[in-house]
Amino acid sequence: MKALLHISLVIIALTFVQGTPINAPSSDAGKGITFFEGTWEEALEMAEKEDKMIFLDAYAVWCGPCKLLKKNVFTDEGVGNFYNKNFINFEMDMERGIGPKMAQQFRVTAYPTLLFVKADGSVANKAVGYHPQAQLIALGEKVLNAQNEE
Repeated sequence: MKALLHISLVIIALTFVQGTPINAPSSDAGKGITFFEGTWEEALEMAEKEDKMIFLDAYAVWCGPCKLLKKNVFTDEGVGNFYNKNFINFEMDMERGIGPKMAQQFRVTAYPTLLFVKADGSVANKAVGYHPQAQLIALGEKVLNAQNEE
């Protein structure tokens, strides 16, 4: 009897496991900003090739407002649609790897710093601090409009 109960529990557990793929995409897959996963140099090349600017999220892992941007703003579908269409999106921890060098180059002194970088590496616009969804989209539109006026 005990063995039968054990086998029944194993069968029930396997049924649940088989019905739920382990690596299934979350329901939020495809929403929000998609950040480029290559190197900074590759992002610059892609920006040149696609005639887009780079949106650079310059953050630090300990930064509270940075975490809120990642959780509440960068995951928003409307923000993602706008930024994925108009920019090469790149995120960088400014305290690790090449981050400190980039922080010095772009004069990052507070987090989060949101940079809009041209394909030649020059900064088109720089904003500091948390920006809610509508404000982040408005900032991106302002940058694009200024670029189109050049």
